[in-house]
Amino acid sequence: MKTDQSIDVKLVEAYKAGDKKALAALVKRWHKLFCDKAYWLVKDKDVAKDIAQDSWTIIINKINQLQEPKQFKYWAYRIVCNKSTDWLRLQSKNKKNTVSYDVEIESRDTKYSENEQLKLSLLKAVNELPNNQKIVIRLFYIETYSLKQISDLLQISVGTAKSRLFHAREKLKRTLKNKDYEN
Repeated sequence: MKTDQSIDVKLVEAYKAGDKKALAALVKRWHKLFCDKAYWLVKDKDVAKDIAQDSWTIIINKINQLQEPKQFKYWAYRIVCNKSTDWLRLQSKNKKNTVSYDVEIESRDTKYSENEQLKLSLLKAVNELPNNQKIVIRLFYIETYSLKQISDLLQISVGTAKSRLFHAREKLKRTLKNKDYEN
């Protein structure tokens, strides 16, 4: 990771000094990861590509404000997450929710083990959470970010991240208890 940070530091500093090739190297290094991160949040490949592209515009325009080039990864991921969250919020407000988080379970022909059923129920319950809680749950459990990293990424306080995680867990407990694991 230190090596990755040092590469980013060199590229960011070179770009700030006017080296356009450094920007091309940063884009080559990070663009796919930005698309993947956006897709992970919005679940639409085309939208994820647009979000990554919009994020690059912001990164290029504000890179001179980045005081610690070793923080490029987290700074840039925060921009991607914010753009993704903005898109999700807009979709929710317009009630044109084109993002599909539903889990399709074809249990007619297939007999699932109890463990598989529990996993599917849990995934479905996570998908029913509000977006702000869903994002925190996924960042904490799937991406294994710390609460501090989540708060930095989403630009919220650590307390807010803890609260969202707590409330998401409580909703998941209630949902799974009420559904009795959908057996």
